Amino acid sequence: MAAVDRFSFLAAEISKTINYYNDILAILGAVYVGKKVLDLILGFLGGTRVHFVSRIGKPDLRLRYGPWAVVTGCTDGIGKAYAQELASRGVNIVLISRNQTKLENTARTIESLFGVETAIIQACADFSKGREIYVGIAETLRGKDVGILVNNVGLMYDHPQFFLEVPEKKLWDIVNVNVATVTMMTHLVLPGMVERQRGAVVNIASASSLRPTPLMTAYSATKAYVDHFSQALQYEYKDSGITVQCLTPYYVATNMTAYSDIIHNPSIVIPSATGYARAALSTLGVSARTTGYWPHTIAQVSHIYCQSYIS
Repeated sequence: MAAVDRFSFLAAEISKTINYYNDILAILGAVYVGKKVLDLILGFLGGTRVHFVSRIGKPDLRLRYGPWAVVTGCTDGIGKAYAQELASRGVNIVLISRNQTKLENTARTIESLFGVETAIIQACADFSKGREIYVGIAETLRGKDVGILVNNVGLMYDHPQFFLEVPEKKLWDIVNVNVATVTMMTHLVLPGMVERQRGAVVNIASASSLRPTPLMTAYSATKAYVDHFSQALQYEYKDSGITVQCLTPYYVATNMTAYSDIIHNPSIVIPSATGYARAALSTLGVSARTTGYWPHTIAQVSHIYCQSYIS
């Protein structure tokens, strides 16, 4: 009888201990779930502020940053659309690209539609050539109050392929255009911004910068450089009145997506260059690092949460 009593007492104590730990685990689980819910709510509110509230009212970009903007890779796609959006806000545009005819046509269109001044830089603007081209660009920009620099020019694979299938020249061009251009154009323009204590540098990276992207290996690696460069530069110069923004879009229907009919046709998920540029410009001064387009932000958040659960 005594043995039975001792067993019952022991079982009761074990049950109490188990219930105690169950209560602790339940509390920890509730805290974890609560944190996740809070993160989602804060993320939703932050996304609403960046992508929707920011569109209410349009600040005077000339007053906030300066009268001139420099846009690289500006005769097609996102660069051209972003230049036109800036011009629609009264900002004069310096257009930098390789194709003289396209430059002149783009400049004429901007001047006639928006009534702003333009300047073009073509002769030395093949960014794949490396260091030699920047001397001429610096000379042309001398004396201009450049308030916004848009580092848009970029080079991608002709189509997804294994690293060793990419020609060596293509790899050099990708590094020179995607890495050197962002670095050196910023190095040219930033001193004037710091001196005037105002300015914005907009670096257009890619969603592929957020994680390794097989079959786009070199491209995604160079865009990761742009992302890290932008974040570090923002930290260094935010107290000097400089805004540094990195845009990390997913697919946008431009010439760079022409290899696929699926992603080359605009939709709500894959915007046109004009639709993307209009949305992205509204986030300038609101977020230092964003996709620039709300469906892309939803995709990015979904990927992050899926990765966290898978890992």
